Amino acid sequence: GATEQSMAKTCLVFLVEGYEEIETVTPIDILRRSGVDVTVAALGADLGVKGRSNIVMQADTTLDAVAGKEFDCVLCPGGPGTAKLVEDARVLAAVKKCGEAGKPTAAICAAPTVLKAAGVLEGKKFTAHFSVAEKLPGLTKDDVVVDGNIITSRGAGTATQFGLAVATALVGAEKAQEVSKAIMFVV
Repeated sequence: GATEQSMAKTCLVFLVEGYEEIETVTPIDILRRSGVDVTVAALGADLGVKGRSNIVMQADTTLDAVAGKEFDCVLCPGGPGTAKLVEDARVLAAVKKCGEAGKPTAAICAAPTVLKAAGVLEGKKFTAHFSVAEKLPGLTKDDVVVDGNIITSRGAGTATQFGLAVATALVGAEKAQEVSKAIMFVV
């Protein structure tokens, strides 16, 4: 019903050209299955955004259209497009606001560089893709790291675990486990 919908946890996912498809679609799918209201926001004006493997995904809205809106979580997918996230002041502001409010702030693959640029990675344990190890000294080799409200993961191969970790932070372990079973992901 309407009250259920308004009570749903919300998550903002950034969509930029060159995003990694698995790292984007997998957490979105898992979060939506978990009852999270996910808003996929394109950085540009075009809602059709092409990923690194030439799959075009339709964003729900633009980042400008949701400026100032409150979300319970922000999620940064990785891929070659990550550099554009790091350079976007709107993305950094949203990540910083979420991180500093103690809300789940999530990034996968190269995207923990976005968390670093936003100033929310300081003093936290985290992981990331090996390709950004030089930019992120101190990353661990864990598939997923949850340190307080900061949730990071290594790459496309760990996207399911990452999605489930974000779901756990937003809706609890029980719901996340239901989804894990439903998609045949056995931990």
